[in-house]
Amino acid sequence: MKMKDLNSMSEENLITELNKVYKEIFKYRMQKAHGQLNQNHLLRNAKRTVARIKTLLNQIKTKS
Repeated sequence: MKMKDLNSMSEENLITELNKVYKEIFKYRMQKAHGQLNQNHLLRNAKRTVARIKTLLNQIKTKS
């Protein structure tokens, strides 16, 4: 997910999206462990999305 898409979300939506991405990461890790993940970039992109969301949540908390 792009940063400009995340910037328009509220804090509650960001937390919901973070939980969703964590579930995706778990799914990708299980597929990789079983040799079923052919698109390795999906796992890397999901981890980067988590970092983006956590950065935004941290910025929101420091502004308040």
